[in-house]
Amino acid sequence: MGRAVDDAASAEFHAFFERHYAELARLAQLLTGEPDAADDLAADALLALWHRWDRVRAADHPVAYARGVVANLARSRIRAAVRERRRAALFWSQREGRTEDPDVAGVVDVQKALRRLPFRKRACVVLRHAFDLSERDTALALGVSVGTVKSQTSKGVAELQRLLGTRAATRRQVRAAIARSGEAAGGAG
Repeated sequence: MGRAVDDAASAEFHAFFERHYAELARLAQLLTGEPDAADDLAADALLALWHRWDRVRAADHPVAYARGVVANLARSRIRAAVRERRRAALFWSQREGRTEDPDVAGVVDVQKALRRLPFRKRACVVLRHAFDLSERDTALALGVSVGTVKSQTSKGVAELQRLLGTRAATRRQVRAAIARSGEAAGGAG
């Protein structure tokens, strides 16, 4: 009897994997801005889901749970990268004279602008506009309230509007650029 249950769970997980892997990889890419890391993060998330598959398959919203796992893994990756950059900067600042080298780009594309947003704002904006999730689904994926999603999305879009300047003068244009960026990140996803 246990074998039949294991086979059913395995088949369910395989179907879940096939349906959602590309979406989760696209989400990882938009959250981290690292195309090379996106597949690894999605795979790590799905591995974590497989280890808890009995709990995940019984959840009301397994896809929201999966998105939350990807968001948490992306947040951890970003934090680790920030710590590494700080260590490298500290090391080099002790070895060489400090130089001012401003990083001012003439034109900021959407993905670069997204990377400048704090993680929660970025996650809300990406899930709402690149993935076209409802406020409720975004809140479920991130484990926050609907009110938090509303405020963080609004503030994130406003900040993107400021960062992108005249290239995306209206909120509607910013939202369209985010959606296009998400499509480009995920291919046919």
